[in-house]
Amino acid sequence: MRSFGVEEELLIVKAHTLVPYPIAQEVVSTHMEDRPSRLIHTVETTRTEWPMPSDHVLVTGLHQEQLKVVGPPVDTFNEQLEAIRRGRQLADAAATEWGARVVALASPLSSQQPHVTTDPRHRAIGSRYGLLAREQLSCGFHIHVEVDSDDEGIHVLDRSRVWLPVLLAMSANSPYWNGTDSSFASYRYQSWCRWPTAGPCEPYGSIAAYQRRAEAMIRSGAALDREMLHYDARLSEHYPTVEVRVADVCLDPRGAAALATLVRALVETAANQWRAGEPAPPVGAAELRAWSWRAAHDGLAGQLMDPRSGAERPAEEVVARFLDHVGEALEETGEWGLVVPVVADLLLNGTGADWQRRAYAERADFRDVVEVALSMTHEEGPPPQEPAAALMPRIA
Repeated sequence: MRSFGVEEELLIVKAHTLVPYPIAQEVVSTHMEDRPSRLIHTVETTRTEWPMPSDHVLVTGLHQEQLKVVGPPVDTFNEQLEAIRRGRQLADAAATEWGARVVALASPLSSQQPHVTTDPRHRAIGSRYGLLAREQLSCGFHIHVEVDSDDEGIHVLDRSRVWLPVLLAMSANSPYWNGTDSSFASYRYQSWCRWPTAGPCEPYGSIAAYQRRAEAMIRSGAALDREMLHYDARLSEHYPTVEVRVADVCLDPRGAAALATLVRALVETAANQWRAGEPAPPVGAAELRAWSWRAAHDGLAGQLMDPRSGAERPAEEVVARFLDHVGEALEETGEWGLVVPVVADLLLNGTGADWQRRAYAERADFRDVVEVALSMTHEEGPPPQEPAAALMPRIA
């Protein structure tokens, strides 16, 4: 069983006004006061440090209005769900000391200018990339899955890449951007892809090809370092893992745990395909970028591109084919019956983007959106969802 861990980027908001609050460095300092040995930014770790820390670590991101929660590696869906809940609790407790809350929103709702974090690396990014860096306040969800070697990792990347748009659609949680309805389910992904290293890549075929492309990106100035290789999925620079980075931060913990478990199953499926000699799907990066655009636009409310046929199909049907693709891996870990009901709820009740738009429709007030998001982020009330049982036969 492959260990897997997650990194969640959460938006910091003032407790009373619910607008973004630029205090990430203060929150991290509060969290780390009694833990000097853990005051380590992730870029300073080495790939020999796996498993990741056995407890959660809070670190700063590019902007002062966001907080990154690095969770420990776990082995099961239930352990991942508990780790995500615990990480959000720790982050919220640290933020509360500064009169703030953390919320799983993937994009800012207000139009105020975000603040680049003042540590040397982020200052360098802000200086080099200017407006692109200053405007790029968004919160993603990064999933690490253990691989046996870099060679296995490369072949996993090549065989899993066509399914990443489906994961993006399932995670969609950023319909609003700076006070405007974007018409997308995940506008975070659209904004994120302005980075020159972001988005899908061509198949690699070998670790040597992967390294050549990474070096070319850095030589060109498109990236300052390997941490700025913002591919949809990549080899981690810190751990012996594949890191899938395509998703929005998920609104509720159960959805986040299910998505992470699906990524683990996708990695296992891709590794098995490689060992069996199955070739990587021959889909180019340009075509895959178009698939991702469609997923970011429609979420689960419209059409997705089916990786098996290359045809446009209803999102529900493509998700069912994805579950079929990873079904054997989920069965082997005993998690099919845990993950499928969560996916059914997503299809029946909508993604985070759908929940946000329903909240806004009541009074056209973004405060209502943040309040609903806070409730779902921290499970502060019973989820107002219909039973998923009616949908289960259609996707099972």
